[in-house]
Amino acid sequence: MLLKSIRFVASMAIVGAVLAADWELHVNATTAALSLLLAILAISAQLGLAEALVTSVAAMLGFNLLFLPPVGRLTIQDPQNWVALAAFLVTAVTASQLSAHARRRAAEAEARRLEIERLYALVQSMMLTGSARKTIREFVNRVVQVFGCTAAAFYYRPTDEFVRSGPESKVVSDHELLAESEVEEVSVDPIRGIAIAPVRLGGRTLGSMALIGSPPSPQMAHAIANLIAITIEKARALEDASHAEAARQSELLKSALLDSLAHDIKTPLTSIKAAVTSLLGSAAGADQELLTIINEEADRLNRLAAEVVEMARIEAGKLHLDKQPVPVAELISGALSELPLKGRPLKLRVPSDLPPAEADRDFAGQVVKQFVENALKYSPEGSPLEISAELKGGKIVIGVGDRGPGIEENERPRIFDKFYRGRRHRFDTKGTGMGLAIAKGIVEAHGERIWVESEPGQGAVFYFSLAASTGGRES
Repeated sequence: MLLKSIRFVASMAIVGAVLAADWELHVNATTAALSLLLAILAISAQLGLAEALVTSVAAMLGFNLLFLPPVGRLTIQDPQNWVALAAFLVTAVTASQLSAHARRRAAEAEARRLEIERLYALVQSMMLTGSARKTIREFVNRVVQVFGCTAAAFYYRPTDEFVRSGPESKVVSDHELLAESEVEEVSVDPIRGIAIAPVRLGGRTLGSMALIGSPPSPQMAHAIANLIAITIEKARALEDASHAEAARQSELLKSALLDSLAHDIKTPLTSIKAAVTSLLGSAAGADQELLTIINEEADRLNRLAAEVVEMARIEAGKLHLDKQPVPVAELISGALSELPLKGRPLKLRVPSDLPPAEADRDFAGQVVKQFVENALKYSPEGSPLEISAELKGGKIVIGVGDRGPGIEENERPRIFDKFYRGRRHRFDTKGTGMGLAIAKGIVEAHGERIWVESEPGQGAVFYFSLAASTGGRES
């Protein structure tokens, strides 16, 4: 109140000083009116509208008394008084409004500048982040510190978690945060001093952020929400990359360990095999039977070690192919010659005019061999096997079919996974569960695809494709 009174006294003093100066200098009425207009303009720009209105009336009265005839007498009825008063009032109102608008814009600009500086400080403080959960908690606390809010709260939708900076944040309920995450605009409640903004990234909803106590403008609240969305996504991406790298290193270590272990096993197996082969020639009776068992089990361990080495090479990306045109009939017959078919009926469907396949003979033959071994293992003794090859869209497709129990639909996507074995046969059938995984690795190293088609109770057909040699003939 005292300050207001001082401002009124000061404005009246300014008008009095201008009138006194004009009277002492004996200026004419026009000059006096202009000088008073300038004084009112200055008062309205610097002090405000109320002071300017009061001084406008005082200036009109002083102008009438000192510069309008009859000098020394107030003649309010004179139209010149009303013109002067109107001019003074219009000047006062217009100048004060322009000044107030300019001051308001300057204050807004200053507020935006401070908000931008705070946002920049927030960005700098969040450059190094840990996990997504840790990042959210740090962000909520930093927002309170940087923007001078009383409290802040965040709802993280992917994990359905609520993170709060302290008890003061309880003024915003969980329900409000949940509801705001579903809308698109920032919600501001000036009475409660709360701003709640949805947090989204690329059309995906991450949650919502509430700022309590002197919250920033809606635009800045939206910018903060965008910043936390980007920060969370960055932290999550770094976390995923870290996990992926750890998994890759783990796979490399496991492959190296398996490779080393397999080689260490093969060395004593070679000695055992040589000794058993030598003893078999001279043993008789029960000893002969025991040595035969040892010999067969040594062969099985040898195959297991070979599979482990092969799997380790595939996972380490060290499978080096020597691709050449290979006649498909030779590829299949070479694989069959290494297998004991035990009198199984075998049907071959390989067209004579089929072009050669562009493949590594040994590795491609290993895939055929694995398919046939798998069919022998999982189909009844004496049931027929069928091997086919045909040209489809520039690819040679080789298939091996059996009359076994088939593969359940939910197991087909995992049938080529390492160590995976069907639910019904995992305990009653010998094997390591690596054969089909090795076949898949070999086929994918060729840049081709491998798949299975099956109906429960109707058997299964395993297929893989190879590129047809460009030098060969096509049917």
